[in-house]
Amino acid sequence: MRFNRPNEPASVPAKRRLKTKPLIVLLGILFATNVFWFFHWLLTDRSPALDTEEVASVAGEPITRAEWMAAMEQQVGRDVLEELVNHRVMEAAADEHGIKVTDKEVDLELALITSIDGQQHSGLNTEQTRKQIRSELILEKVLTKDVVIKESAIKKYFEQNETFFHVLPAYRTSVIISSTKKEAEQVYGEIKDGSTFSALAKERSIDLSSGNLGGDLGYVNDKTEDVDPKIIEAVEKLKKDEVSKPVALKNDTYAIITVLEKIKERDFTYSEVKDHIKRQLALEQLPESVSPEAFWKEFNAEWFYGKK
Repeated sequence: MRFNRPNEPASVPAKRRLKTKPLIVLLGILFATNVFWFFHWLLTDRSPALDTEEVASVAGEPITRAEWMAAMEQQVGRDVLEELVNHRVMEAAADEHGIKVTDKEVDLELALITSIDGQQHSGLNTEQTRKQIRSELILEKVLTKDVVIKESAIKKYFEQNETFFHVLPAYRTSVIISSTKKEAEQVYGEIKDGSTFSALAKERSIDLSSGNLGGDLGYVNDKTEDVDPKIIEAVEKLKKDEVSKPVALKNDTYAIITVLEKIKERDFTYSEVKDHIKRQLALEQLPESVSPEAFWKEFNAEWFYGKK
């Protein structure tokens, strides 16, 4: 994965910059899995009566849940199933090749992604995000297990890019944006009365981009662009899972804010990031990018859409 800061100095030699492909793959997995969980929610405890349930109507003509689900399956069903199969294939590959991914490794990748690459609007909770990072690590380890990287090359990269492994504090943040203070206070009261933050964000937030993700802004800090400084100021003071009172923003709107997770500022040592650097340099030696689909045949993966 590529973990350079957005304001990375121009003096860093271009040949030392690592590929962005693995991170892009991870973001794709995060998006597809988010859609998968939406499908899962729709289908859980489904009874035959739900198929004929009216979910919308036009000029008095109903649109049934069955029609809705069929359209959803046609549009995104293939991608969702593909990512689910890919996850299972990677787990099989880990077993086959004796590959282990520790919580400490996932912690490192999560810290680097969130603090150095900035916001990640995934809409997934922390557990789901960690699951996808694990799959990406398995893929990287399988691809690079036979690639030899000299110790001197690893040390040289660390010395030239040591500041990249200084992880800034980051806050997994969710917001509900209201147009007036009165509306924000009503939302705050509903949360205090037991309403779910994510559900209210989808229903009441006027910011559709975050509202559709249950209020998720991703991981933010004082280096994050396009987030109101008042939100950053608030999250730095909030405890994990604490909900703020209405916060006035610079565009005359108001925000209710909560912090789902905090990542502490720290400097990773050479020994802590050595395997990470070695793996990334090894990926640079591969002639082309490889996706989990390349392993389908090896593990006899089959799916509804026929041969891959």
